[in-house]
This record gives sequence, structure tokens and C-alpha cells, in this order.
Amino acid sequence: MTDLTELTAQVTAALERSVRPSVIARGGAVRAVGVREGILTLEVTGSPGAVFPLAARIEALICAAVPEISAVRLAPPSASAPGSLPAAAADLAGAAREVLDAEVNPAIAAHRGHVSVDGAAEGWIRIRLHGGCQGCSLAEVTIRQGIEPLLQARLPGIIGITDVTDHAAGTDPFFSAGKR
Repeated sequence: MTDLTELTAQVTAALERSVRPSVIARGGAVRAVGVREGILTLEVTGSPGAVFPLAARIEALICAAVPEISAVRLAPPSASAPGSLPAAAADLAGAAREVLDAEVNPAIAAHRGHVSVDGAAEGWIRIRLHGGCQGCSLAEVTIRQGIEPLLQARLPGIIGITDVTDHAAGTDPFFSAGKR
């Protein structure tokens, strides 16, 4: 049986070699925080688009590189870490709502747009785009390069944003796919 120090070294090497470059290129960060009964827990920070779409690939790579690992669990930063999340999701949702109303909505109003908070859970803020932003071909850019970094700067410790907008239902997007 492999001891914990050797197992940690193997996992870290696999992360460095196969996972971290892809995650960093997408605006995120990932680090191993523990192994229990063959399940590796990875702490995920930064853009949710950096890690969660790669979750199955990450698990396959780690499990292939380190046979003692049978599964990979992705987790938000530790609640006890400095700059961690507010205790209640309602507090996080409310804080995000305040930032959006004060700093984002006035800017996107010029594009007939509005963003609202749909909820928050485990460090993730769910947002919904309205008006000219719903169905806009540049909505993802607005979220990943504008809204998400701003919220992460104002609310340290959040993992990221999930867009729950039904973009296909947008009737008057500011930039249609044809304008892009």
C-alpha cells in the first residue's frame, strides 16, 4: 500500500502534468486537499468554466495516473479559510445582488440588459440575464470577463457564477449571432 505522502506527491504530479495547465488557461485553479477511502478532494477556485466542464476528464486522468484514487470530488474553498464565504447562501445572494445593482446593471442598461441573482449555494452564484443580454452572442464574454471577476473581487472566496438564463428564449438580443 502507498503511504499518504507518496500518494499526495503522485496526485500533485498528475495535476501539474495533466490538469493544471488547462484549468489555469481557462481562469481557474485547482489543488488537492485530501484523500479519503480512495476519493480525492480537489479544491476549486476561480471561474467555474475552468474546472467543472473538465470534471470527467480530470477524474479519468487522475485515476489513470494514480491507481489508488477511485474517484475525484470537486469542492469549494474551505469555509474556515481566510476570505471565505458568508455562512448563509442568502447572505451571499444578497451581497451579489447589491454589487450587481450598483456596478453591473447600470453598465449593461445601455444594451437594454439587466442581470439578476437567481440564488446561491456552496459558493456558487446563479444569475439570470434579461432584456438585450438574454440570447446575446456575447453574454458568455460579459459573464466570464466582466461580471464573474467583479463579483470575485468584491466577494472574496466565491467559487464562481452559473448562468441559468434560457438564452434560446431571448427575443431581442443586443448582439445576435449574425452580428458577431
